[in-house]
Amino acid sequence: MIRAETLDKAIASGLISQALRDQLEAMERSVAAEAQRVDDEGDEENLRLVGGGNDLFITVGTVLLNAGIFFVLITMLPGQTFWIACILAVFAWALAEIVTRQHRMKLSSSVLALIFIVAILVALALGVRASFDIRMPETIWQLLALRQTASRAGYLFLGGGIAAAVIYFWRFRVPVLAGVIAIAFTLLAFLQTAIILYDGVTTGAVAPPSLEDVPELLRAALYMPLICGLIVFSTAVAFDIHDRDRRKIWSDCAFWLHVVSAPMLVHPLFIMATGQNVAFGHIAPDANATIMLTILILSFVYVALAIDRRSLLVPTLAYFGSLGIYYLVNSASHSTGIPPFALI
Repeated sequence: MIRAETLDKAIASGLISQALRDQLEAMERSVAAEAQRVDDEGDEENLRLVGGGNDLFITVGTVLLNAGIFFVLITMLPGQTFWIACILAVFAWALAEIVTRQHRMKLSSSVLALIFIVAILVALALGVRASFDIRMPETIWQLLALRQTASRAGYLFLGGGIAAAVIYFWRFRVPVLAGVIAIAFTLLAFLQTAIILYDGVTTGAVAPPSLEDVPELLRAALYMPLICGLIVFSTAVAFDIHDRDRRKIWSDCAFWLHVVSAPMLVHPLFIMATGQNVAFGHIAPDANATIMLTILILSFVYVALAIDRRSLLVPTLAYFGSLGIYYLVNSASHSTGIPPFALI
């Protein structure tokens, strides 16, 4: 790059004109922008999770500071868990006003967001339990009688958590909260499905399952996380399409949504493809299971490459790899008589 002083001297000596200088500078800016674009495309998934070494130190300090506040509160307010959680949530919010809003620390902002959400959920759980006077059921009839109370309490608990996460995200724009919101909505879907099935059994529209029907019922229950995983995955892809260059916060939100959707997609498909018995954890040792598992792995690899998302590929391979290691060690332990921990 030619320095500005050299260009000024060239104009003063009559070698180039001012218009030519402007054209050269415009060309230089265009070349620099193109080089930056190529660098960005070279790393398809540039997740802005850690802001550098300083961010790591701030994260350690944030954890220690919140831990210190927690121990001070449990000493000053013994047994007042609800108020301790509320104070921790307020403290995390106030700290985020400095760490997140002013300095935009990446990792420490995520840690603070998780501390805030956990504190809010604890406060909501204690508040809901006190408001509805929920006690652990001792018999099946007491459990069945909790339908109305459990539904309202579940909606209040999960709905309050979603509202808190949305408000925090609106204020601080922390991407990890996208995954938290997706998990909360998934739990709400599970709760609503359980209530619908319960109402169907009590009204006689659905026959109560027998003991022999439990494995099939558990297998049918896999469709619920699969559907929720597809919805979360579709939302993540929509965010990726909205932010194709992956320079805004929506691509980071899509990363966490892909991380959340991967287990919900992989686990049901793994069980369905391999013929695993949900109740007893047994995999049918036949060639069809191996072929289906191979096709499933290749399909996930292809989808991850097609959408340029390693965040979908890594949890998938980690899940299959951990299961493969588990069953390999387990089978070797049964055949040799050596305890699994010794093999590991």
